[in-house]
Amino acid sequence: MIRTIKTAAVSAVLALGLAGTATAQDLKFFTIGTGGTAYTYYPVGGVIANAISKPPGSRECGEGGSCGVDGLIASAVSSRGSVDNVNAIASGLRNSGFAQSDVAYWAYTGTGTMEGQEPAKDLRTIAALFEEHIHLVALADSGLNSVADLAGKRVSLDEPGSGVYVDALLVLEANGMSVDDITAESLKGNAASEALRNGKIDAFFVVTGYPTGALVELASAAKIKLIPIDGDGANALIDKYGFFSASEIPDGTYEGVAGVNTVTVGAQWFTSVKEDEELIYNITKALWNDESRKLLDVGHAKGKTITRETALAGVGVPFHPGAERFYKEAGLLK
Repeated sequence: MIRTIKTAAVSAVLALGLAGTATAQDLKFFTIGTGGTAYTYYPVGGVIANAISKPPGSRECGEGGSCGVDGLIASAVSSRGSVDNVNAIASGLRNSGFAQSDVAYWAYTGTGTMEGQEPAKDLRTIAALFEEHIHLVALADSGLNSVADLAGKRVSLDEPGSGVYVDALLVLEANGMSVDDITAESLKGNAASEALRNGKIDAFFVVTGYPTGALVELASAAKIKLIPIDGDGANALIDKYGFFSASEIPDGTYEGVAGVNTVTVGAQWFTSVKEDEELIYNITKALWNDESRKLLDVGHAKGKTITRETALAGVGVPFHPGAERFYKEAGLLK
């Protein structure tokens, strides 16, 4: 699963722009599937990739250098989202990826929205990261005030292959609706924002940790509103699926936008059981290093909520043996 290059070839090291002198250790590459560049997965993935990387020639941890895994270069890869990342891990296309807890559990068990598909039995958890809130976005003067008001409207559900698409369908179902009750579009990120501003769609779903860049930009350019996902529909969703919980997006999260009640799901980091145990152990250890804490705190608004204390929260897919070993040593897992 890991491509390995001997760093004795100094020219290869220089080609990668690595400072310092090459060592005899191996140079390892590790990919993290994220999501669209306008949403939270991608920038958070970049922060984590930076935290766990330590190219040859780096200064030592504690001396102004990286506290990542020796010889590792991790990279955040833009993707279509949760379902795409799970499939890419299963196929060996990516070493790891972020996914919503519901999507990952259903993929692992072959149940829920993944019923009838072969279970992704090799999927394993590295860590729970942060909460993602379901955003339902419309123009402020749209007259849309509830999920039921979407009937007959043009609504973007994001791309098939994304966790947003999965959860948007579940929200509609919980409110007694289906995709047949709307004119569905499959727009992602800035494309959805532009379509809303230009009147090509009436609303769109986003499942992301707030504040997310695409909506910060949209709110600064147009008067928008968040439509609540609450009441009987939200309760039905929470009662049926254990991964969801009620929460809120506070007032002012986005410029001039009132807060709303909505539903959340966990964002988690996954890999394959086929990945080397020692490597995943060291990656997990690097993620929760005190120096990584500093990077998470300043790297993204959601970074402060990514903590070692919540690393096991809502996990429904078994931990990778390497991650499990770290959490047991840290006293977080018995």
